Amino acid sequence: MVDDKYQQTIPSKMILNPTAKQSGENILVVDDTAANLELLTNILKSNGYKVRPVTSGVSALQAAKSEPPDLILLDILMPDMNGYEVCQRLDEDAVLKNVPVLFITALNETEDKITAFNCGGVDYITKPYRAEEVLARIKTHLRLRQLQLEVEAHNAHLEETVRIRTREITEAHARLAILDEAKSDFLSLISHELAAPIDGLFELTNHILEECQSHTISGSLPQLIESTQHKIRIFLDDALLLTQMQVDQKVFQTKTSLDLVLKHAIENSSAKAVSRNIILGVPAESSHFVVGNFALLTKALEALLEAAMQFSKSGEAIRFSSSASDTEILLVISTMGSHVQEEVLPRFFDIRAMDGDLIPPGFLGLRMPVAQCIISFYDGSVMVDNIHPSGIQLAIRFKSA
Repeated sequence: MVDDKYQQTIPSKMILNPTAKQSGENILVVDDTAANLELLTNILKSNGYKVRPVTSGVSALQAAKSEPPDLILLDILMPDMNGYEVCQRLDEDAVLKNVPVLFITALNETEDKITAFNCGGVDYITKPYRAEEVLARIKTHLRLRQLQLEVEAHNAHLEETVRIRTREITEAHARLAILDEAKSDFLSLISHELAAPIDGLFELTNHILEECQSHTISGSLPQLIESTQHKIRIFLDDALLLTQMQVDQKVFQTKTSLDLVLKHAIENSSAKAVSRNIILGVPAESSHFVVGNFALLTKALEALLEAAMQFSKSGEAIRFSSSASDTEILLVISTMGSHVQEEVLPRFFDIRAMDGDLIPPGFLGLRMPVAQCIISFYDGSVMVDNIHPSGIQLAIRFKSA
């Protein structure tokens, strides 16, 4: 029997509520006192809950494992296995550990409450209790549990979405790698197959020139043919290199002396500078090291020096300056002569603007896109600007090594 004090705390209108709809939420009630168990069962059933009453800790564990409940009301003081032990056993079960446990207790000491929380309880209800309090706490923790399940479901959905997207990206990357390899192989084959007939065509042209030596031919024709052959060879080499750098990301990166790269590029460009009566300045010595492949960076600077020559007037000097920070090296190449047209400045390094509209007097082919590609490949950048009264400046930023 429930004592009078306990029974008086339960308003009759709260005990039985025939109009309440069944919510389907499953509550396991554990109490070794039959009267208390019956009272709680009636309260919960009359308010729409599905209730499973049991009278011992062992029965509670068996019932929970056979059908995991949405919430457990658990008496603390029970023989054989008390509520604390039951809660600890629930917490060891991967399926049941997150089921909210509300302790029912006549104990009112702070230490008892702390023990209840430490062993996995989410709340407690002290005896004698009011039905309103029991229902309010149950409703709160069922709602919290529902929100927790929704979050877990959402997280699981996100994880599955990420897993699917990761797999799709991996598969796409594998397909792209195959296509890139095929593209690289195709371009290498094309380059090799083109080289032989072009060389043959060049030999035939040279042979025709030799046969025509006894006839009157324009004195500039041999130079024109030689220049055209040279441009074709450079164009094919640049096209292949540009594509390989976009496809093959395995280019060796190392610590390279910018001084040595610049010195080598100047030496390789000196013959062209002399032929155009342009002076290549002497850059100040420094100990700057940059990230990049020596041969590729030299090729990029040679191309930029050639561009500077195109805008230099006869007798002018191409000047160099540099500065450094902890993360980058800035190299500036400047010369006086002519400007880049303002409307084509943004397209100076564009592969689609490789014809003569940028530099009408000369031909750079793919030299500018290749130079930008090489420098960008090593996390650098290159820009061109007009300077006054008339000239250009190329600003190259390298990643410091």
